[in-house]
Amino acid sequence: MTAKKSLRLLLGIGLAALFLWLILRQISFEEIRRAFDGASFIWVTAALLAFAVGYSCRIERWRSMLERDSPGLTWQRCAGPLLASFAANNVLPFRAGDALRAFAFNRKLGTTSGVVVATLFVERLLDLLMVLVLLGVAVAVFGLDTKHFAGIGSAALIVAALAILFVLLFPRFFTPFVLAMGRLVIRVAPGFGQKLFDEINKSLSTLHHLAQGGTMIRLVLWSVLAWLAEGCVFWFAALALPTLSAPLAGWLALPVGTLATLIPSTPGYIGTFDFFTVHAMTTLGNDSVAATAYALLVHALLWLPPTLVGGLYLLVFPVHQRQEKLKAVSS
Repeated sequence: MTAKKSLRLLLGIGLAALFLWLILRQISFEEIRRAFDGASFIWVTAALLAFAVGYSCRIERWRSMLERDSPGLTWQRCAGPLLASFAANNVLPFRAGDALRAFAFNRKLGTTSGVVVATLFVERLLDLLMVLVLLGVAVAVFGLDTKHFAGIGSAALIVAALAILFVLLFPRFFTPFVLAMGRLVIRVAPGFGQKLFDEINKSLSTLHHLAQGGTMIRLVLWSVLAWLAEGCVFWFAALALPTLSAPLAGWLALPVGTLATLIPSTPGYIGTFDFFTVHAMTTLGNDSVAATAYALLVHALLWLPPTLVGGLYLLVFPVHQRQEKLKAVSS
């Protein structure tokens, strides 16, 4: 592990500890336990079902991105690698699950690393776009001042969303720069550089294909469905706790807690996600103890299922290929 990555890991652990302390400094574990009294098993089950729907949409979105380069690719073949990558991200540092998805399953998926990396790039941008839109809608519906609440104005949200749309729809504008960088690597290291350049070309070809109107509309629709289902996870989890006075605040906690995962933290976003989820819930009038219990519940609902299912997939279908490359990427 490099010194830079070690420093980043220590920073993440430190921030996670700080946010956990900020949450728990005035709340006892007994108070949190009592906040779970009377929790509804039915609403928790509904939240788990909504979670399954959301991830089903994510899997289909990824399959749609890969189908041009892998005709006949099925939803089932995509499900395992996607869930395995989320499981790895939940327990390993430095987004190791992304490296796993990029390099470990290409033979199973019938594609190449360059194509998968391009789909990961588009997937991240689409998710960020959906979260920004959800945040804008939530602050408008609840009548909040975005600058006071989130530290950024509504104009900044709009500019960020438009910038993401521009990158998604017009990848040709940055294609010359990326190709120039690839040619520079060829000059420095001809053998490795040529292999990298070939993968860059595949990535750019995939980005251009995904940017086409009909394809991008389909991807956006799957993204909308996925994030609405995830919003239901937050909402249903709030309905499961009778101690929460304003369960609709879950729709604000969704974008706020998700954006908090951009802050350096531990795998699974312990501390950062919880602190800002509590902040969103208390902003709309919920008690801090009930909001903390809620943050723990929704975090468990989001973390446990993909970690267990994805981990089981890796146990049943262990990754043997390209292990050295994965070690090099994550070290």
